[in-house]
Amino acid sequence: MQSKKNYTVPIIMMIFLFGMISFVTNLASPMGDVLKNQFTVANWVGTLGVFANFIAYAVMGIPGGILLQKFGYKKTALIAIAIGFAGVGIQTLSGLIGTSTAFYVYLTGAFVAGFSMCLLNTVVNPMLNTLGGGGNKGNQLIQIGGSFNSLCGTAVIVLVGILVGDIAKAQISDIYPVMFIALAVFALAFVVIGLASIPEPHKISTAKEEKLPYSPLSFRHFILGAVGIFVYVGVEVGIPKVLFSWLVDSDLNILRADTPQIASSIAGFVTATYWFLMLIGRLVGAALGAKVSSKTMLTAASAVGLILVALAIFSDVATQVNIPVLKNLDGALSFGTALVPINAAYLVLAGLCTSVMWGGIFNLAVEGLGKYTAKASGFFMVLVCGGGILPLLQNLVVDITTYSTSYWVIIAGLAYLLFYALIGSKNVNRNIIVD
Repeated sequence: MQSKKNYTVPIIMMIFLFGMISFVTNLASPMGDVLKNQFTVANWVGTLGVFANFIAYAVMGIPGGILLQKFGYKKTALIAIAIGFAGVGIQTLSGLIGTSTAFYVYLTGAFVAGFSMCLLNTVVNPMLNTLGGGGNKGNQLIQIGGSFNSLCGTAVIVLVGILVGDIAKAQISDIYPVMFIALAVFALAFVVIGLASIPEPHKISTAKEEKLPYSPLSFRHFILGAVGIFVYVGVEVGIPKVLFSWLVDSDLNILRADTPQIASSIAGFVTATYWFLMLIGRLVGAALGAKVSSKTMLTAASAVGLILVALAIFSDVATQVNIPVLKNLDGALSFGTALVPINAAYLVLAGLCTSVMWGGIFNLAVEGLGKYTAKASGFFMVLVCGGGILPLLQNLVVDITTYSTSYWVIIAGLAYLLFYALIGSKNVNRNIIVD
């Protein structure tokens, strides 16, 4: 009889990699403000790091699925980790070279890191499920990984807020400690996964694949759902990205801070609260998932999100409220409150809404696809590139008008998601045989 293997160590490393997806991806947002000030470029140019990171999904989404089928979990994970190490390494090197080329080297690193994030997204979910033996245990591991993903997304914003200091004088090299953490995790994960024995139940054989008469694109509700993923990721990234830029803008001094260093630190903690609320929202969403339908959840989240962002646009900036944050006082961290415009508080609360949208959109879009569901996942990975394109558009609006006006881009995105939840998610192609 074959003894049951213990996969505790590779499971731990895959959960860490789950977190690194968010850690490396969220690093690109505050780095946009560092780039903007170090190289004296417009807001939309500073956002090119986010754009480069997410546009890699458009290039690697479908090939990533093919790679997983051909080489299996272990080899694909090792390839993803190696690419991630190279991407973060290139970003680190950009802080050591002359300013004339540093910006372009950083963008190259962000693009390479994006390849890794796409591959990790493709492999981590099914790999954790397999290592857990599927069923409830596999789903539990994925939920743990998702929670750690949110924690890391929060942590990187907090760390950058502490490290940057005066945003007007920030340099890429100021963020080195964060990059070194990422490099160390990637290096450790490569060694551990390389030495571990991992099951490969879904690796395809050399047999000819069945040719299907239709594709996921034959279903209207899937096409609209794929667009929904594009819009959602852009909304999720755009809300905190522009919020941070607005709060640290020294010309506006929105936080009324005594020094730029204090403003940067508080802005980092305030923005991190958005990602922390996403963690809370995911935990609540997981608890309610068995009782509330995806349609109801997405409808409610989109509608409440619309209200919150609209309030942020139209509220008076002079109205100040205290929100709970971590504070950096004389080098020591402590809990406290920060006085911020009520607009910022509304945008932070929107994190509760965006937290549950991915699962709702995905479930509605693949409902009724049957044997076409597997190929649908590759298309979803491609459309994640919206996380780079919509924030770029939003920051272009910032350069032309104001920070507040740019949130009409978010309003349009949330309105589309509400439309999809109420109308677009209906399967009108039930005549297609999917068994």
